[in-house]
Amino acid sequence: MMLRKLLVLLVLISTASFAQVDDLMRTANEHYQNEQFDEAIRVYEEIINQGFVSDALYYNLGNAYFRQNQLGKSILYYERGLKISPNDEDLRYNLSIAKARTIDRIKDVPKLFIIEWWELLLTSLSISGWSIIVIIFFIIFLISLSLYFTGKTGKAQRTGFLFGSSGLAALLFFVIVLVSSVNRERSTDFGILVEPEVAAKQSPDDRSNDAFVIHEGLKFEVEDKVNDWSRIRLSDGKVGWLPNNSFEII
Repeated sequence: MMLRKLLVLLVLISTASFAQVDDLMRTANEHYQNEQFDEAIRVYEEIINQGFVSDALYYNLGNAYFRQNQLGKSILYYERGLKISPNDEDLRYNLSIAKARTIDRIKDVPKLFIIEWWELLLTSLSISGWSIIVIIFFIIFLISLSLYFTGKTGKAQRTGFLFGSSGLAALLFFVIVLVSSVNRERSTDFGILVEPEVAAKQSPDDRSNDAFVIHEGLKFEVEDKVNDWSRIRLSDGKVGWLPNNSFEII
């Protein structure tokens, strides 16, 4: 009886929370439509602070920052939206528009074809997407296995064996892709510069010599952290140190 009451209470709390978020989203969208972009940003970020995120929310927030000419923040939220929905055409298009307005043009270090292909594969779907594919092929494998052991004819057993073998091979491949995608997500942090211009240092010290200068909206890999500094690597291989308050992690 106590468990049932607890479940009912949790459902009521969840329903109320979603209703509140829906009201806030409607309010933020109204601010955006009325070109009150500061207010729209404030409400969108209030939703995020309550623990609710989605590709649509990040898309709207990115648009609001873009209309305020804050390219760094705009690109940041488009990128965060693409982590949830990597194939969203609207996010990709708006991200390309925002990047076209950035100052820095970094030439990537050439990669081996197989490495480039593998990274493209890993980022083509979110972790949730790869998880669904793994589950689908696991079910296919179980069905094929069942057909092989319960088939009453040789043809049915051969069909079960064929599909089971293919399903197992595909399952193992997609499990590897899923694990690699999860490891990549956990081991690699990417940041977006949100300050207009920052000089990266050769060491984590304000008095250190400048390594290079970068501008708002640039994306880079974050390799290490020391106190209030982070070591970053640009796509062309350059390495430098930035103060943590100059960028945000995607």
